[in-house]
Amino acid sequence: MRWPIGRPTTVRARIVALALAPVVALMALWSFAMVSVTGELRALIRLQGVYEDFATPVDTAIGQMQIERRLAAAYLGGSPRTGAAVDLLRQQRRTDRAVTAMRDAIRDGDRGRLTARQQQVLDSVLTATDRLEGLRERVLARRLTWDRAVTEYGTLVEPGFSVQSSLTALQAGQLAREAQVVVELVRVREFVSREDALVAGARAAGTLTEAQYGMLTATIEDRRVFERTYVPALPGDSRALFEEFQRGDVHQALTRGEDALLRAGASGAGRAVAADSWRTTTDRAVKRYMELCTKSAENAAARGRAFAYQELTRAAVVGVLGLAAVGLSLWCAVRGARRISRRLETLRDAADLLTTSQLPDVMARLSAGKEVDAAAEAPPLAGIESRPDEIGQVARSFNAARLAAVEAAVKQAGLRRGLFAVLLNIARRNQALVHRQLKLVDTLERRTDDPDVLGELFRIDHLTTRMRRHAESLIILSGAAPGRRWRRPVPVADVVSSAVSEIEDYTRVEIPPMPRVGVTADAVADVVHLIAELLENATVFSPPHTRVTLRTGRTPGGFVLEIDDRGLGLDADQLQDAHLTLTRSDDFDPTRHERLGLYVVGRLAARHGIQVTLTRSPYGGTTAVVLLPQTVLADVDPEPEPPARAQPVDQARTAPVRPLPSRKAAVVAAIEEGTPRSAGPAAPAALPTRVRQKSLAPELRTGAPAADEPAGREISADEMRAVFGAFQRGLDRGRRGLPANTAPTQHPEEGTDSAHAP
Repeated sequence: MRWPIGRPTTVRARIVALALAPVVALMALWSFAMVSVTGELRALIRLQGVYEDFATPVDTAIGQMQIERRLAAAYLGGSPRTGAAVDLLRQQRRTDRAVTAMRDAIRDGDRGRLTARQQQVLDSVLTATDRLEGLRERVLARRLTWDRAVTEYGTLVEPGFSVQSSLTALQAGQLAREAQVVVELVRVREFVSREDALVAGARAAGTLTEAQYGMLTATIEDRRVFERTYVPALPGDSRALFEEFQRGDVHQALTRGEDALLRAGASGAGRAVAADSWRTTTDRAVKRYMELCTKSAENAAARGRAFAYQELTRAAVVGVLGLAAVGLSLWCAVRGARRISRRLETLRDAADLLTTSQLPDVMARLSAGKEVDAAAEAPPLAGIESRPDEIGQVARSFNAARLAAVEAAVKQAGLRRGLFAVLLNIARRNQALVHRQLKLVDTLERRTDDPDVLGELFRIDHLTTRMRRHAESLIILSGAAPGRRWRRPVPVADVVSSAVSEIEDYTRVEIPPMPRVGVTADAVADVVHLIAELLENATVFSPPHTRVTLRTGRTPGGFVLEIDDRGLGLDADQLQDAHLTLTRSDDFDPTRHERLGLYVVGRLAARHGIQVTLTRSPYGGTTAVVLLPQTVLADVDPEPEPPARAQPVDQARTAPVRPLPSRKAAVVAAIEEGTPRSAGPAAPAALPTRVRQKSLAPELRTGAPAADEPAGREISADEMRAVFGAFQRGLDRGRRGLPANTAPTQHPEEGTDSAHAP
């Protein structure tokens, strides 16, 4: 079943909806019962008014037609004479006025208070009175006998008794029986009126036929039977009225007259009673019967109205109780739904607290190396799990799940720390091996004078430098810091050159001139690593035939370095993910192996307050903007001019510290570009080359060569190797900041060379 409006979205709404369905059904049944009961009761209350508005005009019209019936029988029973006709015509006018009033009451009255059955009965009365004019014409034309006229007038009067019965049909039980008794007693009046008409016709005719006499005696017997039957069935107040009337003179005179008619037989019935006394008796009896029936009907209506008020009061009490029950049901449903909803909300809030606060806080403290007590961090929900219902069972399951989640987080953090410790251990070992390999390569470079071998050694040196960067990336991701340190600031140009030398496609990078600004000693290694990772991404994610350009500049906030590539670039979602990786580098996810470089950049940037932003490049690729803050920058001393007879060792001894790998990369690049190798290891432009007598005074250049050195002698390979070795050692001492007469320190053991250059 589908909800007609919308599916409830909360448990409280669902519970209320479940309770609302029977409540609505109960309200519908209650409304139907109240309308049905109160409708009948309201009809009982309206009964007296309805009787007065409709039954009284009908009763009046019937009384006038009964009188007209008697006069019509007298007119038809005797010889034509003016007096009887005049009396009949006068009565017809009185009857017409009563019938017109009845018609107006029935047609123009408030028929909305009547049932369909009552309206139908009233309409039948109107239909019967429509035949009155035709009957009158036949009576005045004397086209029917007097007894036939009495019968046809009776058919016109008969529907009026149905009106009496239908107007009291709304009552039930004792009230209905009382109303029916009153209706039957109304017929007693009709019997008396019919007796009068039959006696009037018999007196006018002078004699009665056996059939006419039988009709008279039957009417007398019917009156007596009805009176003996229904008067005792009346309630006490109405029965007392009839009994008092039976003890009166009128009723006794009526009884004596009827007895006389019964003893006289058909031939003497017309002379059995005196005309004046009989007429007076019947007129008074008919009038008294009408008054008694009306009073009995009023008594019945009053009792019906009292009963209706009593039942309405009872129905109102029952209705109020029903409404109270409905309201109580709704209140219980809403209250129960609120209780269940609150308990479920407590579970929901606890789950939200676990996922949004507790677990992240536990993971943060675990990441910081703090000890965490799982039981203290996941206390059970008080008051919910103690109940034995389903919500309590869910609460207990949730408490167990929360404790298991915190314990799993603790265990996972321990495994993660162990994993990082293993990675850090491996990275440290690789770093130590790489440092030893770099020293070994440096030693071989100093001992080699073959340009081809020297070029291959430089390539090995370059690969080893990249290996060192990858090892340092593992150290950074493990949460530790690399071991490389400097003792003095390094110019930005050298830092960028060193970063370029640590990537594979260094030849694709275009380095512009840079201002004289330096990087603080404690940030040199991290800045070199950061720029190298960004350059690596730029070269890897761009076509191999394109260039990667750098732009630099000073800003009020520090020093800006922009790295542009000409690759496919990143869409908006990828840029957003990349920025999240840079800003949330602590949330390292080992499964996102394609973004290890960004994690490393994010951690290095967060360590020194460096801002790294990725935007779309105007060349179609991506631009990485690196803002070095003032806290990372430092002033550097200008490079002094070399002395007049400076040797390579002296230059290395007095020059500012420059990272060696950049020079080696330049040598490799020069060799790959086809620089002549016959000049020996000093041929590349990157290394200084001694020219004989270039630093001598002019007057000494033309002097004779020394006695122990023949003129024009070339420098041997051993001498060149010695010079190159001295140059390398000088660079090493300068890199370490040692005096010129200090031999370079060897580190045979495995570990981190804290003063080694990048």
